Amino acid sequence: MLTGKQKRFLRAKAHHLKPIFQVGKGGVNENMVKQIIDALEARELIKVSILQNCEDDKETVAAQLASGAKAELVQTIGNTIVLYKESKENKQIILP
Repeated sequence: MLTGKQKRFLRAKAHHLKPIFQVGKGGVNENMVKQIIDALEARELIKVSILQNCEDDKETVAAQLASGAKAELVQTIGNTIVLYKESKENKQIILP
């Protein structure tokens, strides 16, 4: 579980990132979760965009992605989700 200070730090780091995944009409599926796990291992911090045609609620999508990837939900702002998971192989971000 992240503290408020750690979330604030990660939000600042994520500000300049572009979303690398999009959740569309199909919603969250197993293949997407696997790809997000791989991306989190490589980058530790990613943004996911929720498209207008997504049938699920954005809070539901955020919870599904975070639990499926065993990642921390840093922020949901608009239709963008920020996820963080500490990398085992190439750790880049040192939390305060």
